[in-house]
Amino acid sequence: MAGETAIAALENAYQIEADAIRHALSGIKREDFLRAVAALASAPRIASSGCGHSGICCQHFAHLMCCIERPARFISPAEAVHGASGFLQAGDVMLLASRGGKTAELLPILNICKQKGVTVIAVTENLDSPLAKGADIVLQMLVTREVDRFNTQGTTSFTVLSVLFDALQAALIEETGFANEQFALIHPGGAVGERLNHG
Repeated sequence: MAGETAIAALENAYQIEADAIRHALSGIKREDFLRAVAALASAPRIASSGCGHSGICCQHFAHLMCCIERPARFISPAEAVHGASGFLQAGDVMLLASRGGKTAELLPILNICKQKGVTVIAVTENLDSPLAKGADIVLQMLVTREVDRFNTQGTTSFTVLSVLFDALQAALIEETGFANEQFALIHPGGAVGERLNHG
């Protein structure tokens, strides 16, 4: 019986997240996505920040940017208000992710960015939130439900956010003309590096 329950949870998780990804696309306004891509393509530096699962996903975003030679780093919300925001200069981009758009730790960062002339991209489900209203560009993340029975764990919401970040990277590859030869130079390690550099 326990095994059957576990398998049911497995199948349910895949179904919920597959449905969520399809639904999430409907929340992305094409013009806002294009504005985000243009801002990221022209930014000298890119930063990202978020709390909890959103923060972990923002670390992934910063790495994705570095992999296509867009200088980027994740700044923890705690460090951002203790000097780390000095990484950002006018013309840079800060991406802030918060499903509810009310994460208290992110709002001071938003204020710092506005004073420094840093473009803020907000990723949130709540378009009426302080984060959305204060940002320069807003990308809406729609989440159907989380996969656990209590609908509380950051599961589907993490997936939806991650797919959006993957899409931004894919679009930037097209926008900037990033070449696989560039990736071969900066990724000599592992199986990917072997394939890129030795065919």
